[in-house]
Amino acid sequence: MAFDLGAATLRARAAEQTWHADRERYWGSLSAATRDRPAPVVALSAEALSWNAHDLLRRAGGLPIRVASKSIRVRSVLESVLALPGYRGILAYTLDEAIWLAETGVSDDVVVAYPTANRAAIRQLAASERAAAAVSVMIDSAEQLDLIDAAVPPAERAAPIRVCLDFDASWRTRALGHIGVLRSPVHEPAELRALAELVLRRDGFALVGVMSYEAQIAGVTDDPPGRPVNGALMRAVQRASGAELVERRARAIAAVRAVADLEFVNGGGTGSIERTVSEGAVTEVAAGSGLFGPRLFDGYRSFTPAPAAAFALDVVRKPSPDTATLLGGGWIASGVAGADRSPTPAWPDGLRFAPREGAGEVQTPVLGRAAAGLRVGDRVWLRHTKSGEIMEHANAAVLVREGAVVDELPTYRGEGRCFL
Repeated sequence: MAFDLGAATLRARAAEQTWHADRERYWGSLSAATRDRPAPVVALSAEALSWNAHDLLRRAGGLPIRVASKSIRVRSVLESVLALPGYRGILAYTLDEAIWLAETGVSDDVVVAYPTANRAAIRQLAASERAAAAVSVMIDSAEQLDLIDAAVPPAERAAPIRVCLDFDASWRTRALGHIGVLRSPVHEPAELRALAELVLRRDGFALVGVMSYEAQIAGVTDDPPGRPVNGALMRAVQRASGAELVERRARAIAAVRAVADLEFVNGGGTGSIERTVSEGAVTEVAAGSGLFGPRLFDGYRSFTPAPAAAFALDVVRKPSPDTATLLGGGWIASGVAGADRSPTPAWPDGLRFAPREGAGEVQTPVLGRAAAGLRVGDRVWLRHTKSGEIMEHANAAVLVREGAVVDELPTYRGEGRCFL
């Protein structure tokens, strides 16, 4: 069930921003509210989530925001955010997830951000008029259309399948090579138009949109803590990449609009909103991680999200006077394996992992000045590196408002759903 993230909640805490101004009060409030809950406990601060949701709207400057569900994975949070004016539609990560969100009434506008080879989900989509009207699949090649046709021939569909084209937003340079993620092979405007014309010629499909995600700008920090040189280099790369993309994306969208009417052109992500909304070719931006404010997003110059989502573990033993051991903790984020994929101790201040153990499957020793003061049964708060992945470790997140637990929000996992 949706909960209120409106302006009243925002005003109640906007002046204080206790997550930055008074860390002891913020984390202490979460600890007090959840002390009777067994660890590990995942908590969501209603005030911090509201702050983040409204700050994303401010940054979008009036352009609609499509919510990236992979960064949330809690239906009630998706519903609550979509209830705010300025948010419109969902960017899902799998087709079966998109169908579930559409058929449970979370949204009647769901774009699947990645191509699918799930034949069972394709058949489910093609058999449901409601799902077919709400869900748009992603393609970047004729092979993906062929796969859909092989799963369900056009004549057997309840309605045409809505199609979105994935346009590559990476930067290709001779000096630096490929900058960005390896997504769509469709990089040039002429290639995008040719793909659009192909869809238009195929029976059983309706071309409705274009998406292009500039991961090298939206998903890479431009001011990493403690690494000023890296930050300066990344900002230079992002400026050059952004300038190239503005011109190329505009030409690509114009080429497609010459042959098709598009309902939407989606671009960007939490880390690039200001840049993306300035492009006339883009009609909406995507965002998700900025709602929960994971550790990965601490290193941006243009915005500072609140740590709205965190998890707490219990101290279960003291191997030495200046060490405390937590039960669990190894909630490692996806991506290239390294220290930056690990969670980070958030409270009490001054904790760090043991260098030879890190965050473990069942045991996580913590060191530092605060460890000496921890006792068996105390709580330590940690922040996950990424956003929605934290919800794959819990059946529910507790919603904390004004220092008290006010609701328990089932995660996808808690609803018996595992999409990826």
